[in-house]
Amino acid sequence: MNLLVTGGAGFIGSHTCVLLLEAGHRVTVIDNLCNSAAIALARVQELAGKPLRFVEGDIRNPDALARAFAGGIDAVIHFAALKAVGESCEQPLRYFDNNIGGTIALMQAMEAHGVQRLVFSSSATVYGQPDRVPVKEDAPLRVTNPYGRTKLVMEQLIQDWCAARPEASAVLLRYFNPVGAHPSGRIGEDPRGEPNNLMPYIAQVAVGRREYLRIYGDDYPTPDGTGIRDYLHVMDLAEAHLKAVDYAAAHAGCEAFNLGTGRGYSVREMVAAFEAASGRAIPCWSVERRAGDVTELTADPAQANARLQWRATRGLEAMCADAWRWQQMNPEGFTHVS
Repeated sequence: MNLLVTGGAGFIGSHTCVLLLEAGHRVTVIDNLCNSAAIALARVQELAGKPLRFVEGDIRNPDALARAFAGGIDAVIHFAALKAVGESCEQPLRYFDNNIGGTIALMQAMEAHGVQRLVFSSSATVYGQPDRVPVKEDAPLRVTNPYGRTKLVMEQLIQDWCAARPEASAVLLRYFNPVGAHPSGRIGEDPRGEPNNLMPYIAQVAVGRREYLRIYGDDYPTPDGTGIRDYLHVMDLAEAHLKAVDYAAAHAGCEAFNLGTGRGYSVREMVAAFEAASGRAIPCWSVERRAGDVTELTADPAQANARLQWRATRGLEAMCADAWRWQQMNPEGFTHVS
């Protein structure tokens, strides 16, 4: 298929593009590079041994979208969004403008070009603090921060769009916590500034870029007092997108799927696993809880297992080993790469 990937130069987008190209799809990426680097796409093409088409631009820009859709697109995979919980609490207007405004502009362009298949990068943040874990797709949706609220509104927009078009198809993929990197070490997670997610922060401490890890809250009602999350290898997540593209091609309507392993790890467990993988000590310092964080969030991935025919296969050891390989080979990320 001819696929348009928004935000395709980012962490999850770049790993997905490798697998899309390897599977024989023709890929166009649109990305404004606000949280990514064009060198990632050069490495994607190197890893896949195939070219892609890159349109540098913002999905809120009609001219950039027109260039991206030129030549015909069969389906869209929509990653492009701002995604930091803490930052969203400080800059809610920016998040609503970028995430929701960008999705509206993208879907208007899809309508204008007759594209009716969409795979959407959603998030487990739409569940907020769940009543019980692991979380099923029919759990109440009650977000606790502006980032999660943008994802929920984007889901609702897509659901309403599908309801108005019986022939349209959308797959909403609710990610839990993507980590790791491509096993080659050529692409990986490269956040701008201070990382907002746990794994890249730990990796930067291990490689010497940061002095210590701040643990946001050690008084949660968990065995070691730190928050528990369901961590998912980015390559497993990328494989889910291939399955979702095929599913959208064969099924009309809008469906949501949890993507996770079903197993949770605490912050301290993640630190210990990364210390084992890297052979480096990770100094930690406990500070106050972060606004918008929840105690525990793990997935029930049964629907994705059954309907998408997808299952996470990579464990915590591989997640840490691959993330460490990426960080060792690229200690400053893509920053100093020409």
